[in-house]
Amino acid sequence: MSDTVIRAENLGKRYQLTSAFRNGRSYASPSFREALTDGAQSLFRRRELLSRKTEELWALRDVSFEVKRGEVIGIIGRNGAGKSTLLKILSRITDPTVGKVHIKGRVASLLEVGTGFHPELTGRENIYLNGAILGMTRAEIQKKFDEIVAFAEVEQFLETPVKRYSSGMYVRLAFAVAANLEPEILVVDEVLAVGDAEFQKKCLGKMNEVSQREGRTVLLVSHQMNAIERLCARVLLIDRGELKMESADVRSVIRFYMSGGKDSSARGTWINPGNEFNNPLLQPHRMFLADGCGAPIQMPAPTDSEIWLYIDADFRTLDPAFTIGYAIYAESGDLLYRTYHVDAPEEEWPRVRLGRALLRGRIPAGIFNEGTYRLDLIAALHFRQWIFEPRGATPSVLLRFQGGSLSKSPFRVSNRPGLLAPVLRWELCEEV
Repeated sequence: MSDTVIRAENLGKRYQLTSAFRNGRSYASPSFREALTDGAQSLFRRRELLSRKTEELWALRDVSFEVKRGEVIGIIGRNGAGKSTLLKILSRITDPTVGKVHIKGRVASLLEVGTGFHPELTGRENIYLNGAILGMTRAEIQKKFDEIVAFAEVEQFLETPVKRYSSGMYVRLAFAVAANLEPEILVVDEVLAVGDAEFQKKCLGKMNEVSQREGRTVLLVSHQMNAIERLCARVLLIDRGELKMESADVRSVIRFYMSGGKDSSARGTWINPGNEFNNPLLQPHRMFLADGCGAPIQMPAPTDSEIWLYIDADFRTLDPAFTIGYAIYAESGDLLYRTYHVDAPEEEWPRVRLGRALLRGRIPAGIFNEGTYRLDLIAALHFRQWIFEPRGATPSVLLRFQGGSLSKSPFRVSNRPGLLAPVLRWELCEEV
């Protein structure tokens, strides 16, 4: 009997996208208030022509792989790469447009907060409902019931409808049900993005137990590269719907992903390859790392270097909610911080104007450890919509630091553990 429990053959998933145009220009669907305003204004202006355009989007294209019984497979890639679409196909939530997938055994999926829960049912009722969906008898569910409740830590809320649960409670119970009802295949999408550090630690331990001790198969999607490296024996890299890499050398795939698939020493500059990042609100032309005078930096850079991220773009909106900045990630995939051009007091904001302009943001000196860091362009209309979303399809550059300038102290002679290595001031107080 073959040990293969999942076989994907040339999977493809196609969606139809419809865009609206007004007088030949891209037209976003208005809010209720905007629709009322438009209706009133249309009484006093010439009739505008609305048209629609339908285009195809391949969320997945020609993806093939196999998974053996007991394997823990990591699936990584940026937002919009096709990871969740792949998991939905494997979980039988949606069918592929082309290709086939063969699965042996019961599949339990945790694809988003509250997957498979009915909001009007209590926690207790949802446990039994999920077990029944997995094909388990009432006696089998009852045998695992106390273990599920203890893991989720929701004893006092068992008789409460889950619609009143917090997102943390929701995902704790959902993960406890999925992991403890003994499916042969456990599919988990970004469960580590919700919940506190203690819960994340419990999840990691449970997934390790499920695979190592019980021989069940786990497919894990996560942006936390340290979790992928710790748990997974093999990793798949999905990019724009295609399987770019598949390897048991997990660390090498993570490095390739974090570097954008290019040599990290040559990624201090990004230039728009064309209309790939064309956006009606913001059109970036290039990003580059340079010193305060605009001179490109040589990498690896000393950790005490003065470095700025320059953003050369056409600014196409003066919306008061507009924000632009960058997010910086360590090699592990951990987010170090985000910064926006409107973080300072309002009177200190750089005044972005319509048209092409060069904006820059400072990167703090003397706090980074040795290693490679990725800077993603982020932009949004605050609390309304993302223009360039963190971890999504967005321009990015790499910054590589090398030691030797960490500190003038004789005790700082080597790289220190941790994502950051700041040189901080200490003082002795005269009074006790």
